[in-house]
Amino acid sequence: MNIEEQKSKANSFRAMHRGGNILLLPNSWDVISARLFEEAGFGAIATTSAGVAFSLGYADGEKISRAEMIAKAVKVPVTADVEAGYGPRPEDAAQTAREVIEAGAVGMNFEDATKDPAHPLIDLALQLERIRAVREAALKTGVLLVLNARTDVYLAKVGAPERRYDEAMRRLVAFRDAGADCVFLPGVVDAETIGRVASDVKCPLNILAGPGAPTVPELEKLGVARVSLGSAPMRATLGLVRRMAAELKSTGTYTTLEGGIPHAEVNGMLK
Repeated sequence: MNIEEQKSKANSFRAMHRGGNILLLPNSWDVISARLFEEAGFGAIATTSAGVAFSLGYADGEKISRAEMIAKAVKVPVTADVEAGYGPRPEDAAQTAREVIEAGAVGMNFEDATKDPAHPLIDLALQLERIRAVREAALKTGVLLVLNARTDVYLAKVGAPERRYDEAMRRLVAFRDAGADCVFLPGVVDAETIGRVASDVKCPLNILAGPGAPTVPELEKLGVARVSLGSAPMRATLGLVRRMAAELKSTGTYTTLEGGIPHAEVNGMLK
């Protein structure tokens, strides 16, 4: 992919966040899952850091990325989940942004979780420095990376429940003002809170959807701009494998294999 093509994809992807229709981002974990999502008609694809790690034998947590392989396999824009940026310093975040762009991706998920139960979120002032570093690094490349800044206030259950909304909003608004194109609040599934966040944040909002969350049409009515699924598609696939293994072991039958994509079709997608 040449730089002009990547610039165009970045601009196209940014416009999808404000186009009037909700942006649906299925999360791929390898080339063939990305190809399947592209074939299904999705205009952009996200990666799942957890799904990529699981597929390669790693636990989740900034272990490995496959953004380059996926970005080169599809024609639509790809946004990479880089978790907390692979290092605590603004310089680390800037380097990660450059590597995301070098891999061919045009978007980047960037979270504030530390994985430390005693201090579950990165200090806000430092996170803002890191966001600005990502913006500056992307600007220097000429590819205006679409930055989706995530807070894990709800997902990590930080603080007292009655204080989480205010803390989440404090962070999301600060992320927005520091240069994030979109803000991400995983862990919230009730319609009232989602609608309130979408109204208050005054910029595109990404919600992590799945069983128990409002439907896509409902989320669109609530003002949500972008919906992603995280590692759920990959884990649902693993659920099928588990059921297949149990059936084969217990009854020696093969009903769970029905409905699979023909070998020739999958092979053709990778030629």
